[in-house]
Amino acid sequence: MKKITVQYLPTVRGKYIENADLSALTWFRVGGLADVLFMPADEQDVSHFLKETPEEIPVYVMGVGSNLLVRDGGVRGVVIRFGSPFRQVHVEGMRVTAGAGCIDAQVAKRAAQEGVAGLEFFRGVPGTIGGAIKMNAGAYGGEVKDVLVEAVAYDRKGERRVLSNADLGFSYRHSSAPDDLIFISATFEGTPDEPDAIIARMDKISAEREASQPIRERTGGSTFANPDVEKSGGRKAWQLIDEIGGRGRIVGDAQVSERHCNFMINRGDATAADLEELIESLRKDVLTKTGVELRWEIKRVGEASR
Repeated sequence: MKKITVQYLPTVRGKYIENADLSALTWFRVGGLADVLFMPADEQDVSHFLKETPEEIPVYVMGVGSNLLVRDGGVRGVVIRFGSPFRQVHVEGMRVTAGAGCIDAQVAKRAAQEGVAGLEFFRGVPGTIGGAIKMNAGAYGGEVKDVLVEAVAYDRKGERRVLSNADLGFSYRHSSAPDDLIFISATFEGTPDEPDAIIARMDKISAEREASQPIRERTGGSTFANPDVEKSGGRKAWQLIDEIGGRGRIVGDAQVSERHCNFMINRGDATAADLEELIESLRKDVLTKTGVELRWEIKRVGEASR
């Protein structure tokens, strides 16, 4: 498709950036340019943009780039990134409402301070609330479907939609939400507990994550969703990768983490192609040697380098 410039897009109150370097915005630190990066001013700006932007122009949403692989050829179309107007958290009773741009861990922290338990698992989820809803993110025994009351989203026509937990058809690391839905905010409900007790549980999650995952590397979070227990014989994705000798495998400057082999690492000069080739090699070998097909948990966008 042809390159998109702001001349094809409606006037907005937010900010457009042409030829935006997405590698600077992803945890892997790889990938090409987006035709246009759009940072909306508020919810109404999102609606206006979607209503007035021709439907043939692709639109993507990007959080903090924690669970995202942008291909080296970049992204044709518009990438939306939510800034401070979408990073507000409000607590009323046991309900916590957070903007889609909120960091998951920060939502957990705010809930804990207000004595709202049940959202501690967000401390172990890298990324933002918008992405967490889309993939039913979870960690350490909790997931979005356990606490979500409702979410606000806009469809590609710019129409506002309020969706209940049941509307989103949650399953393991998945929701049935249409791909064109752009989440704006979500409301969660927890249970009362002492802030100190909640914070202690979160500190434990944080310590376990630091000890077991390469969180200080250029990584992208869990690469594969854990497979069905019956199909895998109870083995998790990392165990299957370990079983086929994948721990430490290298392609270009991309490597399977020695610490946790469901995490890929950019050792410094990896390309998105290196990472994708490495990940696909693991999928192929796990399927060939164990009969289990691993499913990408990391989202891939963009075009291969020409």
